[in-house]
Amino acid sequence: MSNTNGLSLLEPAGSDVVVPCCPPLTERALTADEAERTARMFKALGDPVRLRLFSLVASHAGGEACVCDISDVGVSQPTVSHHLKKLREAGLLTSERRGTWVYYRVEPSVVAAMGRMLGTLG
Repeated sequence: MSNTNGLSLLEPAGSDVVVPCCPPLTERALTADEAERTARMFKALGDPVRLRLFSLVASHAGGEACVCDISDVGVSQPTVSHHLKKLREAGLLTSERRGTWVYYRVEPSVVAAMGRMLGTLG
């Protein structure tokens, strides 16, 4: 099961192609739609448990993590599932079911888009 739709920073331009929705903040003002999509992404990362889960997936060996490897974040399993769902809905994670386990992956273009968007502020 893969989920790259929803409240995404990235919008599919084709079957496997993703295109950043927003320019760097110093390039031009965001449109209302760009600001809405980007705010949802940052809102999803604004929760400490979600940020930790995102970090665990992003830094996991091989670029993906089984939910069984990242569940120990100090909250119950149903709460972990809720937070992972919110990260998927925000377009920050994709998931794939393999047997009884779900594997999560950070879309590299999401991290790149986040870096491009904020990188020019310094």
